[in-house]
Amino acid sequence: MVVHASFRLISYSDELVDGQPIYVSSNCLPLKASKYEPAGHSFHAAALKLLGCEEDAEVDDQKVSNDKEQTCFPSYESYSSKGKKKSGEGSNQQDHYALLGLSHLRYLATEDQIRKSYRETALKYHPDKQAALLFAEETEAAKQAKKDEIESHFKAVQEAYEVLIDPVKRRIYDSTDEFDDAIPADCTPQDFYKVFGPAFTRNGRWSAIQPVPSLSDENTPLKEVDNFYNFWYSFKSWREFPHADEFDLEQAESRDHKRWMERQNAKLTEKARKEEYARIRTLVDNAYKRDPRILKRKEAEKAEKLKKKEAKYLAKKLQEEEAARAAEEERRRKVEEEKRVAEVALQQKKVKEKEKKLLRKERTRLRTLSASVTSQHLLDVSTEDVESLCMSFDMEQLRNLCDKMEKSEGLEQAKLIRNAVGHADESEAKKQDEKKNVQQNGSVETNGSTLLKSFEKKEKPWSKEEIELLRKGMQKYPKGTSRRWEVISEYIGTGRSVEEILKATKTVLLQKPDGAKAFDSFLEKRKPAQSIASPLTTREEVVGASTPQVVQNSGARTDSAEESSSSTSQKPADVTAANGVSSSSDQDAWSAVQERALVQALKTFPKETSQRWERVATAVPGKTVIQCKKKFASLKENFRSKKSAN
Repeated sequence: MVVHASFRLISYSDELVDGQPIYVSSNCLPLKASKYEPAGHSFHAAALKLLGCEEDAEVDDQKVSNDKEQTCFPSYESYSSKGKKKSGEGSNQQDHYALLGLSHLRYLATEDQIRKSYRETALKYHPDKQAALLFAEETEAAKQAKKDEIESHFKAVQEAYEVLIDPVKRRIYDSTDEFDDAIPADCTPQDFYKVFGPAFTRNGRWSAIQPVPSLSDENTPLKEVDNFYNFWYSFKSWREFPHADEFDLEQAESRDHKRWMERQNAKLTEKARKEEYARIRTLVDNAYKRDPRILKRKEAEKAEKLKKKEAKYLAKKLQEEEAARAAEEERRRKVEEEKRVAEVALQQKKVKEKEKKLLRKERTRLRTLSASVTSQHLLDVSTEDVESLCMSFDMEQLRNLCDKMEKSEGLEQAKLIRNAVGHADESEAKKQDEKKNVQQNGSVETNGSTLLKSFEKKEKPWSKEEIELLRKGMQKYPKGTSRRWEVISEYIGTGRSVEEILKATKTVLLQKPDGAKAFDSFLEKRKPAQSIASPLTTREEVVGASTPQVVQNSGARTDSAEESSSSTSQKPADVTAANGVSSSSDQDAWSAVQERALVQALKTFPKETSQRWERVATAVPGKTVIQCKKKFASLKENFRSKKSAN
């Protein structure tokens, strides 16, 4: 702080430091802090004495009065309040803090300081205390003007106190006080704290939450930095926004007019509040983007992220390399295994070839040694016996036999061959017996296991009556019944176990009825009709058709043995028809009544009808399905031939 030594005071209060005045930077003119100051001629004399200036003693009275006015009643340029009620007329607005001597504190002044300053100022500038100034004036007009000036100044002091002591009025006044709304846009990293620190401190006066965290310095922990920016991003301001174009509610002509003014004022206030919050947000954003601590953390996070990405890439690459190496090792192992297997197979092949070669050599040796025996037919040894020994004996046996034969001659060799043939036959018979026994034992075990499995799998089938009883029992004893399945088993009464019933509920009850067998079941349940089978037949024809039936049935009983012997070669068409007509040479003969019945049935049951031919055969008396189909085919051929002939 620069102290101007050229200005010296006559007296000073405790607020001065070492006798030097304190100059406070504010939105008002600089004031020199003092408690007592000379007035009138005393002030003029003291000023001349301090300045060391020699002036004429005669000074114009008007000049003295002007000096006293400037000393006692300093005038300060007001600042725009933008809509608050003005205490004076015109565009000038008085400075309430300056009038009470609180210019160095302003919005920081407490209520006690305001009360104390008001008492001192009111006591000092009370009209009764300033009555001595009236005697300095010579004319009555000057005295009246001076009196009015003193009274107006005292009223201004009272108004300043009323505004500053009321929290609402003081908030409005402080909101309209001169303030630097400038937002720093850019700065170097070295000057960040110098540029943005004062801006945050300056705007912190509007915070509704106190105390306001400071920007601090580069050594501040990141947690405090995050708290600082969280505070400013959720900043809440108490600043009021009176506008110059606001409407004065006291000038409203009616209630509706007043409400309209309130709505307009609310719109202007809301607009100004949004602009204020946007300004604060811009300040915080600019600082956050340029804060060296935030930039350093972002770089560290970016480096950490890049490091993790590289580590992940390296891990993936190592994994791929490991997988490739494992695959290569597996491939090499397989190749080596195949190579080893091939070598073993080759070696085994060589061994087998060598054994075969030795076996052929021993066989040739046996044939050579036994040539004399076979040629002389000693002990009935033939070439076939020698060949059987060559094929049945292995290399060791052949070698032993050949060694023995080399040591003997003639009849001894024949005996050796004969003994060897007998031994070979016995071993072959023994092998055959063992093989037969093994096969028999295997068949017995297989048959036993098959019978056991079939016995285990065999289960008593469910009859229709049992299924119907099971369905009724499940309806009669629903879920929640105590010992439900045991009760249902007793209800069925056929000795079914609980396991069988549970299995039946999942299999038998869920089966859908077979539509293909529905008509057959209908035919089985239908009672035989005593009336004519077809409306187109007559009673005589039915009787005539039934007579050979009896005859042929009786003939069938007498010739049953012959039919049983030739039943395997007969066709299904030759079996007795379902309608009671026997299979004979007259079976292919169709009467006019049967033909008409066939035509009528074909019309009654079209192609789309389910089980059409079964129904057609039922409608035609004495004919089967195959006969009806054959007759239909012959009728169709006759119709086509006639049509082509025409």
